[in-house]
Amino acid sequence: MKYSITRIKGGTDNCYLVSDGKNAVLFDTASSENLQQVEDECSKYDMKLIVLSHPHFDHAENAEALSKKFNIPVAYNAADDGIFDDYNSQPLHSYGIVGFVVLKASLKVLSQTKVTRPENRFFVKEGDALAEYGFPDIKVVELPGHSKGSIGLLVADDALLVGDALDNWIRPGMGHLYTDLEVQKKTADKIRSFGRRTYYFGHGNPAEKF
Repeated sequence: MKYSITRIKGGTDNCYLVSDGKNAVLFDTASSENLQQVEDECSKYDMKLIVLSHPHFDHAENAEALSKKFNIPVAYNAADDGIFDDYNSQPLHSYGIVGFVVLKASLKVLSQTKVTRPENRFFVKEGDALAEYGFPDIKVVELPGHSKGSIGLLVADDALLVGDALDNWIRPGMGHLYTDLEVQKKTADKIRSFGRRTYYFGHGNPAEKF
């Protein structure tokens, strides 16, 4: 099945609606100042599920509100559950000038913003398909490194939503912020093994290679 992927851009954050034309899954939720914008886009579809790449505020701050608004569950990887309680359970580091600037600009908000753990939630892992929600051709892929439980979505044969495993601040490449750099490098290699497809980043424009 061919799916449409709609980018919802709020500030430097991206979240994505994956739709079959009627039903949709939301990947990430952006931060609180973008709640109405995301809600308006979601209202165009019969919403089935929210999937979080990881629980940092710029990806998950609206998860609970949207879950209640549309009466849908939120899925994420169990390895990241502790971030809802304490960002510092998985502190971020950076590499390069871009990473330094981005981390310095966001560190205070990351450490001080409390993201509400969704009440209606469940855990997903590598290979889980979203068939129960009407999307059998969409599968979870584990992409650790930025956080221990970072995940993405393989959409049919032509797209990969990567969260912050990759970014496109300047050009497409491995994410500049990480909890474990060596794991982040292995994840970048894993993504390359999927072959050519369109990559949808948590930050930056979509691209067909990195």
